[in-house]
Amino acid sequence: MVTNERIRWGLLGTARINEKLIRGARASATAEVVAVGSRSAEKGRAHADGFGIARVHDSYEALLWDPDVDAIYVSVPNALHHEWTLKAIAAGKHVLCEKPYTRRPAEVDVAWDAADAAGVVLMEAFMWRHTPQADRIVELLPRIGELVSITATFSHRLRDDGDIRVNRALDGGSLMDVGCYCVSGARLMAGEEPEMVFAREVTTSDGVDRRMTALLRFPSGVSATFHCGFDSASESLAAIGRDGTISLPDPWHSTQGLIFVDGEEDRVEPLNPYGCELDDMAAAIRGERAPRLGRADAMAQARVIEALYRSAADAVPVSLAGVPG
Repeated sequence: MVTNERIRWGLLGTARINEKLIRGARASATAEVVAVGSRSAEKGRAHADGFGIARVHDSYEALLWDPDVDAIYVSVPNALHHEWTLKAIAAGKHVLCEKPYTRRPAEVDVAWDAADAAGVVLMEAFMWRHTPQADRIVELLPRIGELVSITATFSHRLRDDGDIRVNRALDGGSLMDVGCYCVSGARLMAGEEPEMVFAREVTTSDGVDRRMTALLRFPSGVSATFHCGFDSASESLAAIGRDGTISLPDPWHSTQGLIFVDGEEDRVEPLNPYGCELDDMAAAIRGERAPRLGRADAMAQARVIEALYRSAADAVPVSLAGVPG
C-alpha cells in the first residue's frame, strides 16, 4: 500500500538503463528511487553510491520484500523479465518492466492475471509512449488525410559480441532491443493491430538477429516497414497520408520534442520520457486512471514480435488475422 506522496521505487538489477530511469525520477514529483537489489553486494553498493541511493540489498528477493518499497523497476535481461515480474507481484509490489516484456504471448496473460489477482499495477516500459510528443503524433494524424504507409528505423552500433543484447540464452537480438520500438510506433500511428507480418534478418553465428527488416500489413490496407539493427545508427518514424506527411527525427528518445508536418516544424515540450512514464505509473497506482500501456498493448507487442521471429526463421509471411486480441 502506498502511504507517502511519492511512489518509492526499487531497482531490480544494476543495468545501465537504470541511470535514465533515475534521471526521470528526479524530474518527477511522483517518484523516488530508494533502493537497489543486486546479486552482488559490491556491485549493488557501487551502483547505489554512483546515484546517491541509500539502501542496497544483496539479493533480488530482499529488495522485493522491503516494506519501504512500493514498486519495482525490472531491468534484468529480457529472458528474466517474466520470472522476476511474477516474483515482484507475489511480493505485493507494483511493477514497471523494461521493454519488451516478452516474445512469448502466453506469458503476458500469466503476468497480467497475476497482477489483477494481487491488486497491483503492471506496465511494460515503453517510455516514449508517455510523452507529449507521442500524444501530439496522434493529434496531428488527421491533418495528413487517409493514412497510406508508415516507416520506422531504430539501430545503433554494437561492436561487442559478448554483450547481453546478442546473447541467445537471454533473448537478445535487435528486434528485442530496438526493433520493438518500431513495432510500437507503427501500431500507434496505424491505430489498429497488424494482420500480417513478413521479416528478413541477418544473424550472428549463434542465430541472434543483428539486423532485421520487416513489413507489417494492417486490416485497413496501411503498410508499415521498419529496419532495426546493431550495425548502423538510425532513428526515425514517419506517417505518409494522401494529403501530407508526418515525420519525427527523434521519436524514441523524445529529447527534441520536434515533429515535422509536410516539412514545417511542430514543437512540443520535450519532457523527460522516463519522468512521464513514472508519472503515468503513479497515477495508475493511485487509481486516478488506467495504466496507459496495459495488458492489451503488451499482448499486441508480444504477438507481433513472436510472428516476426517466425517469419524471419521460415522466410514466409505470417498471418495474425483471427488471433484473439
